[in-house]
Amino acid sequence: MPGERNLATLLQNMRPEMHEGVFVFCSISGDEEIPATLTPVHIFREREGTTFVVRREEAESAGLFYQCASRLITLTVYSSLEAVGFLAAVTGRLAEAGFSVNAVSAFYHDHLFVPEHRADEALRHLLSMSRQA
Repeated sequence: MPGERNLATLLQNMRPEMHEGVFVFCSISGDEEIPATLTPVHIFREREGTTFVVRREEAESAGLFYQCASRLITLTVYSSLEAVGFLAAVTGRLAEAGFSVNAVSAFYHDHLFVPEHRADEALRHLLSMSRQA
């Protein structure tokens, strides 16, 4: 089944869900391997090194430097990777409310990493946005 492309439908049905735990962003040099004891929820290889996102307790147990303590909110609507404007609308609304957002698109859903201390507020904004769509 292909993902949804219609912006209004995506906004109405985004059904944001917050994951348990706090996630952090870590980076290692490109020639290093991610420790096998870690279970990243996101990995991205850049020229400067490999970025990965793990639960904070995993990073601390591994003695890794990390940044950006975040909560993870998944927009559970099955969105097409070719949908136009969905993340722009969502992140724009959160930006207007003063949130930093690190957004990641995966095959089935879009995922938002929002500041840990404002996660409940971000979730309320998203739910309100969905109701208003």
